[in-house]
Amino acid sequence: MAIELVIGAVKALVVLLLVLNVTGSMLWFERKGAALIQDRIGANRAAIFGVGRRMGLPNLGLINTLIADPIKLFTKEDFVPAGADRVLHSLAPFLALFPVLVTFAVVPIGDVLRIGSRTITLQAANLPAAALYVLAVLGVGVYGVALGGWASNNRWALLGGIRASAQMISYEMAMGLAILAVVVTYGTVDLQTICRMQGGVWFGWLPRWGIVLQPVSFILLLVAGIAESKRVPFDLPEGESELVAGYFTEYSGGKQAVFMMTDFAEVVLVSVLITLFFFGGWQVPWLYADGFHFPGPHGAFLALPNYAVAILQIIAFWVKTLFFCLLQILVRWTLPRLRYDQLMGLGWKGLLPLGLLNLVVTAFVVVAVGGR
Repeated sequence: MAIELVIGAVKALVVLLLVLNVTGSMLWFERKGAALIQDRIGANRAAIFGVGRRMGLPNLGLINTLIADPIKLFTKEDFVPAGADRVLHSLAPFLALFPVLVTFAVVPIGDVLRIGSRTITLQAANLPAAALYVLAVLGVGVYGVALGGWASNNRWALLGGIRASAQMISYEMAMGLAILAVVVTYGTVDLQTICRMQGGVWFGWLPRWGIVLQPVSFILLLVAGIAESKRVPFDLPEGESELVAGYFTEYSGGKQAVFMMTDFAEVVLVSVLITLFFFGGWQVPWLYADGFHFPGPHGAFLALPNYAVAILQIIAFWVKTLFFCLLQILVRWTLPRLRYDQLMGLGWKGLLPLGLLNLVVTAFVVVAVGGR
């Protein structure tokens, strides 16, 4: 029992560190991606002891983004405006970030790792109803944003919090319908089982990924996920030209950094969910538990030990995740902001009916095929 607790704690710590590192790196990707799109160089000035200049190494702005900026933010004054609720003002950023981080506990980043006689599932918490857990926990994240706007005693922050609450609740409907359609397709709410069911190939070469079965759900989850993360073109809660900075107008220092980290953690989470439901999760095309089984008339086989298979699965999972993170950054710096009526119209008049129709068609097909 003690060994199981230690293994569970280690898995949770590893997943948390991976998520935090990817989340922190997203700010660098955001800056350099924006610079490339706008034909700029981007962050490339800060250096430590001349590293990046004297040694002739290219300064890519990593020191700016990953070291200098966090130090700057966390050493700034923690200002609380007059009339604000100090307790809720301090609690709100962590209520926004905590639900996103604990969601990653049920994310399978690989299949199994065998060490001696022990088999370790590469998932921090193996919940049988993990998909329902994801939906339940994500619904709590709106409290941090709403409290942040209300507790600041600022009209612009309050309006941003109200906008964020309406937006997140609206697009959670479409996100839930997209996930529910995937659940109906595979007949399970276990994320690890959904990943395993996407293994193998069709026609000898086509991976059995969810995107083939549920392309509409993929579009729904991608659009609703970007809206849930409150980023352009859905950044109405933070609209700088209208609301100064929206729900975190009155935040500075470490609290502001936590709100910013929440936005990037949500980008990573959306990418993770897309990878899990539609792109096989940790699945690698033609890779099975014993190695690669390549398609073709000769059926070439490359045997691999279990640890090599596990490493390839983890790498594949994060490569797919990073791809969709970069896709969201591309959307962020390409599309203009929607008007608020367009935002609500897209959610309630566009995505919601499409999600309902997709769910009904999926259920009909599943019942018709299952009845044969």
